[in-house]
Amino acid sequence: MTTVVVIAKEPRPGRVKTRLCPPCSPPEAATIARAALRDTLLAVARTSCSARVVALDGEPGPWLPAGFAVVPQADGDLGARLAAAVEAVRGPVLVIGMDTPQVTPPMLARACARLEDPAVDAVLGQALDGGYWAIGFRARRDGVFAGVPMSTSSTGDAQRARLGELDLRVHELPHLRDVDTFADARAVARLVPSSSFGRSVARVAARAEEAA
Repeated sequence: MTTVVVIAKEPRPGRVKTRLCPPCSPPEAATIARAALRDTLLAVARTSCSARVVALDGEPGPWLPAGFAVVPQADGDLGARLAAAVEAVRGPVLVIGMDTPQVTPPMLARACARLEDPAVDAVLGQALDGGYWAIGFRARRDGVFAGVPMSTSSTGDAQRARLGELDLRVHELPHLRDVDTFADARAVARLVPSSSFGRSVARVAARAEEAA
């Protein structure tokens, strides 16, 4: 079965989701980040997989559900950290971020199932901002991030091209919207209004409207 790894940053004010400010204050941005991370982890917790791992920049807190192993993120840029995360796992591995709290257990289950299919070598879930929210591998994973520019509007396309260069058979996952700006947060919150993330964004939006 597939191991699911969540790449995450400890949701502390001033360290996470700074592009939400304004209209958010740093504590509000951290609250939204904490809700996004918690909802993502709960979706993973409800997915059948062989293991659940958080590759964490920072320290775990009460937002961490039971059943997750916590490992520190590797040093280096995002490509190096992703490479370390996938290379540390034996067998199929799916890596996701904490910026798509609308992800559901069925979405993740389908991705895991694809990685257990001998006809598939990799899965890639691109994001609407040009990046990607998920990537996974059934077996081969050495060199898969080499030369891929991270955190740009062409990262997803460059990553897809790199997988093609390695002759990996790729299954495309659904495109999702990352939460980078407050406009993103409001758009995603409308998809999951009753979630922790949706409620957190609604509270900030209401406060901002009152202050306007």
